[in-house]
Amino acid sequence: MRNLRGRSIQKLSSDPQPRAVYLIRKLINMALSSPSASPFTVIIPARLASSRLPNKPLADIHGVPMIVRVANRAKLSKAREVVVACDDTRVLKACEAHGVSAIMTRSDHVSGSDRLAEASLTLSLRDDDIVVNVQGDEPLIEPEMINSVADLLNTSSLEMSTVAHAITSVQEFLNPNVVKVVLDEKGCAHYFSRAPIPWWRDGFKDGIHELPSPPPLRHVGLYGYRVGFLRKFPSLSPTITEQLESLEQLRALSHGFAIGVYVSAQDSGPGVDTPEDLERIRKLIVLTQ
Repeated sequence: MRNLRGRSIQKLSSDPQPRAVYLIRKLINMALSSPSASPFTVIIPARLASSRLPNKPLADIHGVPMIVRVANRAKLSKAREVVVACDDTRVLKACEAHGVSAIMTRSDHVSGSDRLAEASLTLSLRDDDIVVNVQGDEPLIEPEMINSVADLLNTSSLEMSTVAHAITSVQEFLNPNVVKVVLDEKGCAHYFSRAPIPWWRDGFKDGIHELPSPPPLRHVGLYGYRVGFLRKFPSLSPTITEQLESLEQLRALSHGFAIGVYVSAQDSGPGVDTPEDLERIRKLIVLTQ
């Protein structure tokens, strides 16, 4: 019996060096064939300007800038590389001072996906590579969510993926700042909305006092892209629903691109949009350390 190099099994067994090489190659091939081990890149877009929280990426959280905390959480995922795509040298220097990879991008991008597309070119990523877009204001992001978004693309022909989790309160369901998503039978997004969807006709006829079962889903702003689609996305024309809801992902749906949704058993942790959110995060991080 012979292997691909023409050596017998007995020969490999009696020759320690070639056998070691053979076993190492076999282990590498096994790892690369596992969907969860397929490489992907995390890019964190960071825009310094923020109307509700000035200089948000540099917001101090117990001596560490928020953008650095986000990157460090992302490094706990299976990503082969974590890169911050920023528009200001102050963010770049803060990242470098804390050992976080960062690159400069243009300051006139209208969306995070535009910034990601530029970053993918700077990083010389291939069209079939996978990028996960982690928001720069999620310092408690779960690394396993990042892995799961990448795995959805690794195990399918989808061009884009994202995350959702169950909504547990009526207040959250009614909040227009909480984006809801309804899935189709294949587990892909049917629609995203700031409105309370799906609408439970019979249960809500006397007001919204309880949630339907199964519960509605909250969309988490974590996205996976194939790089080829990511570079194409900014050229797609904006759509009416995207503009009405102010939800960029609706552009992909309106143009016929499916978005796979990983439904997580746990929530994503609070993000930071306001000074009050920042104080809440500071307290939570103290409790978890």
